[in-house]
Amino acid sequence: MRADARRNYERLLAEARTAFTERGTDASLEEIARRAGVGIGTLYRHFPHRTALMSAVFQGEVEALLARSRELLAAPQPCTALLEWLRTIVAHASTYRGLSRALMAAQSDDGSALSRCSMPMQAAGSKLLDRAQRAGAVREGVDIVDLMQLTNAIALAVEQSPDDPELADRLLALTLQGLKARPAEADA
Repeated sequence: MRADARRNYERLLAEARTAFTERGTDASLEEIARRAGVGIGTLYRHFPHRTALMSAVFQGEVEALLARSRELLAAPQPCTALLEWLRTIVAHASTYRGLSRALMAAQSDDGSALSRCSMPMQAAGSKLLDRAQRAGAVREGVDIVDLMQLTNAIALAVEQSPDDPELADRLLALTLQGLKARPAEADA
């Protein structure tokens, strides 16, 4: 990439990150381009659609979430580690209004840039989930795709209820109750 194109790319990412934080992922692309000092055509040359821009903006944060998942793989309590990682995802998604909704929609579109961004997250979550299942803390049959959708739904609920700072923890606690392994006689 030429130096001027690289500068435009970086300015677009910075302005998109700011806009997504302040106004949500539905922020005006024209406004993002204007604030970056480029035309809308330049934005579309770098990012052919909104999800490509969102994916680029969130890529660095996905790397941080993946690093956190690797740290948690060494935590002494697998179920607590899984819960902590889910809590981290909810906190991240809550930073950007509309991200949870976009991630939920991307689950059904394997070819979208946002879906490709979430695939490593699913792989990381799968390792934490498998570890908790092997430890007997989480019941068998829980699927990481379903768990990620549920986590995004919790983040969406939190986004819609900004005056309830305890909502995420309450909903995650309810989720954990549903995930816990039960004695065989209780399942009958």
